[in-house]
Amino acid sequence: MSAAGCISSLERPALLDRLEQEVFDVVVIGGGITGAGVAREAALRGLRVALLEAHDFAAGTSSRSSKLIHGGLRYLAMGDVALVRKAALERKQVFRLAPHLAERRWMVFPARSYFGLVKMRAGITTYEKLGEVAAEDRHRNWNREALEQEEPLLNRKRYKYACAYREYLTDDARLVLANLRDAARHGALAINYAAVDRILVEAGRACGVEAECRESGRRLRVRAHCIINAAGPWVEAVQRLEEPAARPFLHLSKGIHFAFPAKRAPLRNMLALNTDDGRIVFVIPRGSVVYVGTTDTTYTRGSQLWPEVTREDVEYLLAPLHRDLNVAPLRPEEITSAWAGLRPLIAEPGKRPSDLSRRDEILIGPAKVVTIAGGKLTGYRPMAKAALDKVAQLFELELGPPHREEPPLPGGDFAGEIPGLSRSLSRDYGLPPACSERLARSYGSEAGEVLKGGQAPLVEGGCILRGEVTWAVEVEGALTLEDLLYRRVRTALFDPDFREALVEPAADEMAKLLSWAAARRQQEVEQVRARLRSDLSFLSETG
Repeated sequence: MSAAGCISSLERPALLDRLEQEVFDVVVIGGGITGAGVAREAALRGLRVALLEAHDFAAGTSSRSSKLIHGGLRYLAMGDVALVRKAALERKQVFRLAPHLAERRWMVFPARSYFGLVKMRAGITTYEKLGEVAAEDRHRNWNREALEQEEPLLNRKRYKYACAYREYLTDDARLVLANLRDAARHGALAINYAAVDRILVEAGRACGVEAECRESGRRLRVRAHCIINAAGPWVEAVQRLEEPAARPFLHLSKGIHFAFPAKRAPLRNMLALNTDDGRIVFVIPRGSVVYVGTTDTTYTRGSQLWPEVTREDVEYLLAPLHRDLNVAPLRPEEITSAWAGLRPLIAEPGKRPSDLSRRDEILIGPAKVVTIAGGKLTGYRPMAKAALDKVAQLFELELGPPHREEPPLPGGDFAGEIPGLSRSLSRDYGLPPACSERLARSYGSEAGEVLKGGQAPLVEGGCILRGEVTWAVEVEGALTLEDLLYRRVRTALFDPDFREALVEPAADEMAKLLSWAAARRQQEVEQVRARLRSDLSFLSETG
């Protein structure tokens, strides 16, 4: 398939050969947003880059977020002005690079009194100044009558005012894929399901890694001048490969989200609601669902790929919905999907997870492995630049000059915004509006290329097209059915009406592309169905 920056699962054996045969300037461990950002920045600056991910790209934290490119307004109250400014400014950059993955939406903060509105408005005004927000995107203040028109589902007995300000809705996993593909477009090699289990050291200095391909069992030895550990919640595990006695420095915090049918609460905007313990949770309409999150609780069970969602987590998020929305109380049994992720926060003794800063930190190990940890999804580019500057300084690597204006990410080179692109797709290809809108948001200007692989839906009446399966395998490195449904087309999270019906036909398409035997195809189907059941296992808890 013709696309810039392909990461093709069909070419995996050749990619494994190249990883062993070439010598790289940088090996990046970790294929989440931080690792993807580092790989892209290094490739843009002319370095030879290899990236290895133990699972699928974005399989951990970077596909389990609230899916917002935002500045973290609440961190102003914590006094972290520098973090908020950096993140608020970054929103504009991500929008410029990938307008399909940074959709401008109104976030509504309700207020119970005029004094509360004034206080909120002051914080949001500061936030907008830090982020250099354009005049047309600055906040709007709504009184009770305006609320009636703009967001009628809000409980107006409780809330008499609201402030609406701009935030950006993204698709976190697809943002990771776009960055990895842009890194590949500029020469980087990226591979998933390649678990690093040894750091190679010569003369006291890291000079490469050993890894195992989880698909074939093949052992790899990848040589490089420097190693960057960007493994998110697993950075400490990678650190121990270099220094077994390395001191822990992370505080893992679990955040969960759940989704329910949008018809149960047909909101017009994104909402920011307060919990009884003073936290903020987001309520976000997306297609046929509304999703809610997030929690922020200390997690002590280690760096698990699939941390559990408990009934207690769900009840915590349901409480503000029952209090603040004029809808019949939502029952846990109505939830269609749920997901949990681990935030790798920098530990600060005595502080709760919700009070910890989202700052990032760079550490240098005894063999000169560079570890980058912490941070926020929105700030991945500055984190990548900081890590690369540190690497260049330590290893005297010659970097090419930074781009005055970075080229768009794949799919980001179109004028206007998502609605216009969606209308064009609907007109040119005769697609239903819901389908064209989803394609525009997922693929941007590459949607036409995706459609060349097949415009027929996998399931009658559904929006997932055959061409998307081919694209996921040949361009985006999908290797399993879970990769496709959870992180490429996102059906597992956001398409409850067709999710189960898609499993078998999607498996059939992947089996053709990847030459799966019948046993492998059935295994893939069973694993996805087990995963989907596990996502909602909290329903079997007593409560």
